[in-house]
Amino acid sequence: MLTTAAVVALNDPSSELYLSDVSVWEITMKHSIGKLPLPDIPRVWIPEKLSYHQVQSLRLNQHAIYLSGELPRVHPDPFDRLLAAQAMESGMTILSPDTPLSSLGASRLW
Repeated sequence: MLTTAAVVALNDPSSELYLSDVSVWEITMKHSIGKLPLPDIPRVWIPEKLSYHQVQSLRLNQHAIYLSGELPRVHPDPFDRLLAAQAMESGMTILSPDTPLSSLGASRLW
């Protein structure tokens, strides 16, 4: 369930919405091992949802990869470390209930 702050941010016409390649990778991995059921395979489902909700892709680059390894050792999850690094590098805010993202230094809203 989304918080009121998350709904406001998502519905704000000035908000630019992105889905990181890192999240696409994590969704695909979780789906492939049966931890994330989806109505279709990620290769079909994710692009359909991005298009429908007018969400842009955020490409993973080497700068974010390097930064993810330089962040404090407060959170070991490699996906979260990459997401935090991307947000920091891009000056973006992550919409997530995952509080360790803030511990890594990322701007987070929930």
